[in-house]
Amino acid sequence: MILTQTKAIFLDAYRELNAKKLFWLTMGLTVLFAALLAVVGIDEEGVRFLWFNLSFIPIDSSIIEPKEFYISVFSYLGISLWLTWIATILAIISTAGIIPELVTGGTIESMLSRPISRTRLFLTKYATGLLFVALQVAVFSVLSMLIIWINSGYLELRILMAIPIVVSFFSFLFCVCAFIGLITRSTMTAMLLTLLFWSFLFILNMADGALMQFQESTAIKVEQRTQRVELARENTTKLILRDRENEGLTTDSYIPSEEEIQTKNPLLKGLENKLAKDQVNFNSLNFWTKIVFATKTFLPKTGETIELLNRELIAPDEYVPDPNSQSNPTDLYSDIKVDQKELRNRLDTRYRERSIFWILGTSFIFEFLILGLSTIIFSRRDF
Repeated sequence: MILTQTKAIFLDAYRELNAKKLFWLTMGLTVLFAALLAVVGIDEEGVRFLWFNLSFIPIDSSIIEPKEFYISVFSYLGISLWLTWIATILAIISTAGIIPELVTGGTIESMLSRPISRTRLFLTKYATGLLFVALQVAVFSVLSMLIIWINSGYLELRILMAIPIVVSFFSFLFCVCAFIGLITRSTMTAMLLTLLFWSFLFILNMADGALMQFQESTAIKVEQRTQRVELARENTTKLILRDRENEGLTTDSYIPSEEEIQTKNPLLKGLENKLAKDQVNFNSLNFWTKIVFATKTFLPKTGETIELLNRELIAPDEYVPDPNSQSNPTDLYSDIKVDQKELRNRLDTRYRERSIFWILGTSFIFEFLILGLSTIIFSRRDF
């Protein structure tokens, strides 16, 4: 009986969503975007679009394998651009009215007259909004997987991981949308405030990325300056000992004083001052990075959730130090040039070290709390 009632409510809510033109418009755009994978390809002559050879793009099948090319296109354009941004905005616009229309459209009385709990009614309506995104992502992922299989001969089943990942990503936003819609009973307010909340998460994520980049860049400078200071002091000590030998003085167990070292190498003080300044900057960046990280812990991680798919589909680049990008180690007093490949490798490592629980677990806890509060309000409010 309970399953039959839930199924009936779910089907009614789905029919309402299905009747909206925006649902089919988004579905059509999803199919169209997936079709772009079919007209983009790569061979030994380079990248092609339809029958045009894009010779200005300096890659071909000898540089990157077709399967890796298609997976990269799927990940960066299909997921990061289409499903994460454009389709999500359309989904928020389409589903923002589900809860406000339930409590203000006159249907709430007939719903509540049935022998069904308010909690189950609210959660069923909420699940309908998630179904909107699940259908879009499923169609896009399956089509993309088949297109990649046909074009490259490689069946990448991990593409289907986009379905639970993107639906989870959307649910973190939709729970806020449902809560605001329940409180304000306004579709427009729910939609706008949800987009504003999403913008805040995006800005917070950008700040987190920027702070980590500055922090790691400064860490590299601290490490290199520390090595330079140690080497400069070692070389200066050797010069002092050599001078004592030339003067006929004994050097056995002789340790030059700090004053002797500073006098012998007046540039050493400036090198140590730069190291101290970089260390202060690193400590400050470390403090603010921890503040932002702690703040994100209590909020849904939309950016990191999407990046989970890239973790599975795209292997990290193997880092090989480039001696040409490093400052000359024999010139201890020149400006330090940060190796950008090393910096990217460190950042990628830090992102991949963030646990699944921190990314998804804490985000689902946030969603559970918002939904719990929403169901309590929905169950106790008079309509």
